[in-house]
Amino acid sequence: MKPTLLVLAAGMGSRYGGLKQLDGLGPNGETIMDYSIYDALQAGFGKVVFVIRKDFEQDFREKVLSKYENHIAVEVVFQDINALPEGYTAPAERTRPWGTNHAVLMGAGVINEPFTVINADDYYGQDAFRVMAQELSRERTHQGDYCMVGFRVGNTMSESGAVSRGVCTVENGLLAGIVERGGIAFTADHRIAFPDADGNPQYLEANTPVSMNFWGFTPDYFDFSKREFVKFLDNLADPTRGEYYIPTAVNTLISNGEATVKVLDTTSQWFGVTYANDRQNVVDKFAELHAKGVYPARLF
Repeated sequence: MKPTLLVLAAGMGSRYGGLKQLDGLGPNGETIMDYSIYDALQAGFGKVVFVIRKDFEQDFREKVLSKYENHIAVEVVFQDINALPEGYTAPAERTRPWGTNHAVLMGAGVINEPFTVINADDYYGQDAFRVMAQELSRERTHQGDYCMVGFRVGNTMSESGAVSRGVCTVENGLLAGIVERGGIAFTADHRIAFPDADGNPQYLEANTPVSMNFWGFTPDYFDFSKREFVKFLDNLADPTRGEYYIPTAVNTLISNGEATVKVLDTTSQWFGVTYANDRQNVVDKFAELHAKGVYPARLF
């Protein structure tokens, strides 16, 4: 059974100022998402499910989906503030979505096979998709047998400024926990550091694994997530704020002993447009990848 790719794209319209302005960064106007779909197809994924907002469905189908439909099976599901468990309602004043793991839950009705979760606007690289597809093809004998790609922090940095990363603690190849660290940047001597609570630098080795939201799950994850989402809603101090994130749910399942997450190493270099100054660097990287023959002249 081929794995499915679940692409979190519900923030796309607001982030880019409308789908018409989806940023073309490749030599022929390719978006970052185009490369992820291409890499997933080459790695052996059999279907792509996009999580979007209902209000840009028509534009999304016409401008985005149409290019993939003759290459790989595609489906669309919708993230909505009002998509809540029975008995719960969203406050009228809430405007922000419920977070990445709420977005994942939207795929529960259409995904019945192992699946990978990615962000729409991050470039993950061919090796990352290869190692994920290989791991998801492994036979599983129990629930809660998950994985994630742990990118080497040195392969995720921006030369334009500091970044935030989910720094992973790994024990015997398994994820023990994720801690969000902000202010990660290169030092004057090109080491990688972040400030602790007192402002003192804490250094990270370049190969320290970090989460870039590249997860591998089986469908039982939906059941766990629904249960934990109810707990999240029950304990939410301010219903107009607060978001239900994937690492929050995963950390809970690990600490409960209900899941293990194998951390997959990759040589891939992650990149994205974190800062405006990153854009030209990304354009140059894609041009170089095409020039080297990593990608064909036309992806689709």
